[in-house]
Amino acid sequence: MTPFDYPYDCDTILQKKRRLRRELLAQEGLIPKKIAILSGSTIGEVKNVLELFLLHHGIAPEFYEGEYARYYENAVFDDGSLRAFAPDIIYVHTTVKNLMGLPCPADTDVQAEEKLAAETLRWQSFWDACLSMDAIVIQNNFEFPNVRVMGSFEASDRRGAVRFVRRINEALAQYAQAHRGFFIHDINYLAAELGLDRWFSPSMWYAYQYAMDLSAIPPLCAGIANIIKSIYGKNKKSIACDLDNTLWGGVIGDDGVQGIQLGEETPSGRAFIALQHYLKLLSQTGVLLNVNSKNEAEIAKSGFSRPESVLHEEDFVCFFANWQPKHENLAQMASQLNLLPESFVFLDDNPAEREIVRRHLPNTAVPELTTPETYVQTLARSGYFEVTALSEDDKKRSDMYRQNAQRAQAEASFGDYQEYLKSLEMKAVIAPFDVQHAPRITQLMNKTNQFNLTTRRYTDAETADCMNDENTLTLYASLSDRFGDNGIVSALIGKVNGGVLTIEEWVMSCRVFKRDLELAVFDALVSYCRAHRIDTIEGDYIPTAKNAYVRTLYPSLGFSQEKETEEGVHYQFTVPKKSEPLCSVIDVTTNLS
Repeated sequence: MTPFDYPYDCDTILQKKRRLRRELLAQEGLIPKKIAILSGSTIGEVKNVLELFLLHHGIAPEFYEGEYARYYENAVFDDGSLRAFAPDIIYVHTTVKNLMGLPCPADTDVQAEEKLAAETLRWQSFWDACLSMDAIVIQNNFEFPNVRVMGSFEASDRRGAVRFVRRINEALAQYAQAHRGFFIHDINYLAAELGLDRWFSPSMWYAYQYAMDLSAIPPLCAGIANIIKSIYGKNKKSIACDLDNTLWGGVIGDDGVQGIQLGEETPSGRAFIALQHYLKLLSQTGVLLNVNSKNEAEIAKSGFSRPESVLHEEDFVCFFANWQPKHENLAQMASQLNLLPESFVFLDDNPAEREIVRRHLPNTAVPELTTPETYVQTLARSGYFEVTALSEDDKKRSDMYRQNAQRAQAEASFGDYQEYLKSLEMKAVIAPFDVQHAPRITQLMNKTNQFNLTTRRYTDAETADCMNDENTLTLYASLSDRFGDNGIVSALIGKVNGGVLTIEEWVMSCRVFKRDLELAVFDALVSYCRAHRIDTIEGDYIPTAKNAYVRTLYPSLGFSQEKETEEGVHYQFTVPKKSEPLCSVIDVTTNLS
């Protein structure tokens, strides 16, 4: 456990931030990002602590600080410095203290509505100005005021500040829904979670103009960092879950199916049902559920036959119930799913098992589970699976991985791998990026680490720029077979300059590794180059801790190594006038003009 794991060690973070910063900066593979903070109050400790949380997630921020309490002027009337900084992210640190024109009891209903309309328009002009910077924008919504003039009446009356805040927050939510690349950091929820008396400190406000107590800054920064790491593909992807005393109470091998605690009869039984319900909902966002239990497999599976059980055997992609060490099971599970162990969260009530997994798999997340009634809260507030986009592919991800298990079973019946691939009856569509698929393509490029030659990350605006640039080739590939549809699983961006096409980005989902889709994509790329009189294709392999899978991709496709630098290896390929397709096992439909 670190100070940055929930529950956060706020004292250590605030008191030892310099030492923590030095240690975090020593990590390898940090991703640099430019972050502009526009604020309506003092941000000194906010910036310092946010840097720590981002470094914890592998992101090295370079900050631009707007002028104190001049967030609106910094964006709407930019003197050129903000745009020159070229931020990747603009974080707007405002609170209820920055709402202007709050209604008062003396107002008429008409006057209260006019104030709401004017304030909404003011914020919309500010949000538009932020988005014009071609950056991702993260905006705090607004917490409730810490005092109420009219008591509970404020919740319903137009002249109440509480209702005003609710309506401004709804306008903010509608704006976020209508504008990609605009995200809300929900401090209204955070302030409620902590309690307004813990959130707001009058002494800190009057003395230093901090709009929150110092103890609230680490949770605030954790929330912002969770959004940012989600945008850049650093979420966890999968859960490996123990069973006994984790998903139900008791030991099923000793107590039997009817003896385990699960259901409404006991407080702990209700707590285990709550965790199962939470995991079920989590799986609908694309998180993969797996079992990692020391148990006899059939006995373990019988626990899900209880009518009270929310989860069932088919909800799990991998079901490892045996007597092997759990860290070995988890590593095997990761290999089977083509994921890295660091993509997992390990849930287990046993402190000894948690410590063993932490020791052997240090990048696997292992939250502290104490009592069953706090399991859901611990998992939910840890931010492992922060959602910043929810696509149809996300909702179907568990099904796609289960289909992969069926493919693995089919593979075992073939002696020849190429014959197995032909038996899948695969079909691919390769086409240019388009508006309909742009969100999924951007998500794929930001989340993919193993088949990613350069590990560049793209914002929605940058993806759109590539689509609209006549000197840029974009292509995505979707893949389906007789077991199901994998959706969009590969994307490539190439810059054309005269007779040379430079591959700037090429990613492919781990779901479709070893099915020759990369060959089909390269065939399409070569055909495009021939049609457009492009003689040379070049590209770089920039090694990271995660992309060794594609280390030999370019040589395997016929590229020759041109030079090697500290950053990576540069390859070049001469486009032949004629050549046989490399891929013979996929029926490909292309639409590259």
